[in-house]
Amino acid sequence: MLTRLIKILLAASSLAYTVYLFSKAQTGAAIGMIFVTIILVMMTLKSMRLVLAFVQIRQQKMPEAKKWLGRISPNQLWPRQRGYYNFLLGSLTMEENMNVAEKYLKEAVSLGLRQAHDEAAAKLNLAVIASTKRRTREAIMLLNDCKRLDTKGMLTKDIKMVEQAVKGGGAKTSTGGRGGASSSARQARRSKK
Repeated sequence: MLTRLIKILLAASSLAYTVYLFSKAQTGAAIGMIFVTIILVMMTLKSMRLVLAFVQIRQQKMPEAKKWLGRISPNQLWPRQRGYYNFLLGSLTMEENMNVAEKYLKEAVSLGLRQAHDEAAAKLNLAVIASTKRRTREAIMLLNDCKRLDTKGMLTKDIKMVEQAVKGGGAKTSTGGRGGASSSARQARRSKK
């Protein structure tokens, strides 16, 4: 909270100094101060570490993205930025621990995400988690929300894949089956009976 106040004070004082320079007819210095003011205002409104984490995710550098997210103190973020922080953490931890990812993604949806397709992506991830936990009704509701929110059609292929997994009885696990045990292990148990 203190950091945010310091940033706001710096941006406000820079803006006041820019106005002062224009009033004293020192337009060259005032134009230079406009750029400084813009940078300070952007730093106040956006978390640079969050932006760098987004860049790392775009470049598929997940360990670096986790490192940048670890450097962020979420209580110093604006509520919507906290939503994106939780969205990124949930997306990154989805492969490791789905329970923790579900908590982060639900928090992100409740805090709100600025872009509709970001909210659709968060709900799609929640649908995948619900599908793997055999909560098909919840997964179908989340998928319907995804379809409604995905107005640009960026997630249509992913939505169809998850729909097929839900209709097939749950998302497939890495072992090839649906629930952890491989199909050959199931067949071995059946043959013993």
